[in-house]
Amino acid sequence: MSSPTVADAPQKGFFGHPRGLSTLFFTEMWERFSYYGMRAILAYYLYAAVADGGLGIPESTALSVVGIYGASVYMTGVVGGWLADRVMGAQSAVFYGGVIIMLGHICLAIPGGVATVVLGLVLLVIGTGLLKPNVSGLVGGLYSDDDVRRDAGFSIYYMGINLGGFLAPLVAGTLGERVGWHWGFGAAAVGMAIGLIQYSLGRKNLGSAGAKPVNPLPAEHKGRVLGRAIGIAVAFVVVLGGLSVSGVLGLDGLVNVVSIISAVLPIVYFAVMLSSKQITKVERERLIAYIPLFLATALFFLLFEQQPNTLANLAEADTDLHVFGFEIPASWFQSINSLAIIILAPVLAALWMKLGDRQPTTPQKFVGGVFFVGVAFLWVVLSKVVVGDDGKHLPLMLALVFVIMTVGELLLSPVGLSASTKLAPKVFASQTMGLYFLAPAMGQGLGAQVVKLYSVDNQQIYFGIVGLATIGCAALLLVFSKSIKRYMHGVL
Repeated sequence: MSSPTVADAPQKGFFGHPRGLSTLFFTEMWERFSYYGMRAILAYYLYAAVADGGLGIPESTALSVVGIYGASVYMTGVVGGWLADRVMGAQSAVFYGGVIIMLGHICLAIPGGVATVVLGLVLLVIGTGLLKPNVSGLVGGLYSDDDVRRDAGFSIYYMGINLGGFLAPLVAGTLGERVGWHWGFGAAAVGMAIGLIQYSLGRKNLGSAGAKPVNPLPAEHKGRVLGRAIGIAVAFVVVLGGLSVSGVLGLDGLVNVVSIISAVLPIVYFAVMLSSKQITKVERERLIAYIPLFLATALFFLLFEQQPNTLANLAEADTDLHVFGFEIPASWFQSINSLAIIILAPVLAALWMKLGDRQPTTPQKFVGGVFFVGVAFLWVVLSKVVVGDDGKHLPLMLALVFVIMTVGELLLSPVGLSASTKLAPKVFASQTMGLYFLAPAMGQGLGAQVVKLYSVDNQQIYFGIVGLATIGCAALLLVFSKSIKRYMHGVL
């Protein structure tokens, strides 16, 4: 998604930055609060016994559902960016996305069984797809092209993301586990409502950034294109949701369908771009170099996004949750990633600045990201070895799993989006950005199948094999990193 660079918004008012930055800071903070708050307890609610207020879904299915939810969010982000660019503008996309997200959390807060859960998750997928890819574009639109405050502005904005991600499990997780699952989901709905209220009040401070679509559909085609798109989307959701709720497809079938879609979409994207006659030989080779980086990103997120399913289950089912005489909610572990980013991101940024030209190349940073997420899985094995088969994981040992994953994230994620912009063929620039977001979708979609092999009883085998295989892939990527770099034709 792109936003026109305009500077007609009030340029002072938030720590020396445009006043609209505060609007977007708190919008994203509350949206992430709702997202991570709900996600922290979703798996627990799905597989908790009916007597305990849960749905009693088999653990394997519940963990897979969490995975395909994450995959679906990333896939709809591509559509959300297109709608903002061609139809409604980023400002409206963010607002309507927030409304739909709030309605999704309300559905989850209503004890209506599988039906309200499926409806709630569908609404969350649609709403997040509208809001998430567009709100960051609005941040860039607050600054002129040569404004030296731009990078600092994004740093402040990302702090809002992680602040929301840190606080959410502490609030919604505690309410969900200690008071009732629907109270936790209700807290997520309230968080999004607060975000919407402050966005509506502060929207005037955004100026014309994202107020209108940057590449609007021709008026004579708009109705027809929108009608077809909405019709297809509604039919897809109704059919898939109906088959799932009615039991014809079932939740396991729904998981399989989304997993297949998440794997097929990137293949189609690459095939279309590589076969295009509009790209040059150099652009085609750069695109070929992007393929292993894309696959590395997908592999990274296959492991990284097991925080809300397998690792969440491990925290709840096989971890000693007593710390200084206080029993912490298992969902609190979901706050560690955001806290670690807040602490470690400035450290890593300073390291890259100090290294300058001596810092690792883009492929080498991808190697580091994949390596550390693999090490995090092996750390789970070590953690269990420390306490023995009859013991439970120590809280600090499990917490370090999330910290090690964060190190990998900081190595891979920041350069992934940058690499996409640099390696994209000119005629497919926007679509390549959309393609990047299909990497985490693919990772989580395939991960939804992989987590079916996990159980608390076989955790050492599961985390050991997946961790070692991932480190092996990191080593393979390292071997071919020079060849990849050569095909990048000068892109750093």
